[in-house]
Amino acid sequence: MPQKIHSLLIFICVIVLSCKEDKQITFTETNITTENNSIVEINVPKAKGSETLANNINSEIENTIKDLIQFSELSAEALSVEEAINNFNKEFEGFKTDFPDLQISWEAQIDGEVVYQSEEIISLAITSYIFTGGAHGMSNVSFLNFNAENGQVLSNEQLINDVDGFKQLAQSYFNQTIVEKEHSIFDTDEFVLPYNMAYTEDGLVLLYNTYEIAPYSTGIIEFKIPFEEAAPFLVFNHF
Repeated sequence: MPQKIHSLLIFICVIVLSCKEDKQITFTETNITTENNSIVEINVPKAKGSETLANNINSEIENTIKDLIQFSELSAEALSVEEAINNFNKEFEGFKTDFPDLQISWEAQIDGEVVYQSEEIISLAITSYIFTGGAHGMSNVSFLNFNAENGQVLSNEQLINDVDGFKQLAQSYFNQTIVEKEHSIFDTDEFVLPYNMAYTEDGLVLLYNTYEIAPYSTGIIEFKIPFEEAAPFLVFNHF
């Protein structure tokens, strides 16, 4: 009987360890392009490991990329990143045909990185620069937070357990940031949390993209709240 119990315990341990291993996710950098592409450069993380988990994460990354290079209804109908790249190139070719005297080249640069990963949460940053003519291109940072158990996207509301308390804390850091940068155009009484928040190794980053709360000249505004201060308001622990 003791031998049977011992064998059963070993079997259970193996099963538990196997389940943990199945849920492990690793990332490799991948370059996405097409045969005739010359103006779109994409280098982003690709999740590998548990099939369902990896597919959920990779699907959201791809959807983010497609949204970033969406330029018209043609681009919006793209079923894959590769198709979106080809559509962007086609739009540029059409632009050159319509405006042959304009010596302007379009550009799309998209880079991604894993900024935080634990057993509970994975945070990615997707940075893009898109230029399609005009006075300047557009830079954008998109944070993606995933539940590390199932790969589902986490909303900001799912990251914070006390929105009002966290908002007060965040506003103190926001006020300090705009003072340091000498931004006097903000009404601090109308503070709103940004759309983009992400875990990093040493704190929670909050970021406002260009035009989100200020003119283009202000640029991107970001600040970091150390985990020791943010921890009481966070759903996921920092390890």
